[in-house]
Amino acid sequence: MKILISNDDGILANGIRALAEALSLKHEVYIVAPDRERSAAGHSLTLHTPLRVEEVDAKYGTKRCWMTTGTPGDCVKIALNAILSEEEMPDLVISGINHGPNLGADILYSGTVSCAMEGAMLGFPSIATSLASMRNEYEDFKVSAACIAAFVDKLDPTIIPAKTILNINVPGLDLEDIGGIAITELGKRMFTDDYEKRVDPRGKVYYWMAGELINEPEDANTDISAVRSNKISVTPITFDMTNVEVMNQLNKNLCSDDFCNWFHQN
Repeated sequence: MKILISNDDGILANGIRALAEALSLKHEVYIVAPDRERSAAGHSLTLHTPLRVEEVDAKYGTKRCWMTTGTPGDCVKIALNAILSEEEMPDLVISGINHGPNLGADILYSGTVSCAMEGAMLGFPSIATSLASMRNEYEDFKVSAACIAAFVDKLDPTIIPAKTILNINVPGLDLEDIGGIAITELGKRMFTDDYEKRVDPRGKVYYWMAGELINEPEDANTDISAVRSNKISVTPITFDMTNVEVMNQLNKNLCSDDFCNWFHQN
């Protein structure tokens, strides 16, 4: 299988290294990734400055590697539209392994998830994967990378529907301590939105985000609950944001009897 890997932690991050090494054992892997950390970039694109791309020596067992000055979304977009040849087009796009979890509503801010979303928007089966741990040494990612490699071997990418990605979070544990895989829905929020007001040595006021963890019921079928139960969470996420039910309600309310030009009546 041909696999394109990108991330938001940069091409030299331990997560992308561990993932590429694990996948390259069986697959043809390409990397197009930012030249530096671009965490929490969300789904942003570079529009008003040049986007520079440099091919570098192949790393981590991959076929070819490029680094860019762009965002995670830029990396996948330019890879699929301008960098990779027709023979190098991937069967699967994978973003990660991110340093830290991407769970619940936090995915809205995630460069890792937006990277995979860009792949899906361009019609390629895509996965976002994260290590649900704050540890960041290379060895910390090896178990997660092995789990993702095994998952890819088991997965038929064609079952991932259009406009959908799989968001995978792996607990930061030894392999024998991981309690399996849970197919989950997104949790709501991991943290409260609390800000601590402080004053710096010059008397200027500033704020520090100081949210506390939110507890979910133990039996909740969410990604947050699964990871807290030492399981790998696999969450299908769609970016089709149209609420069809509300569309129908609005049509009934605003366009009754197929008449939608009422705003001209004065």
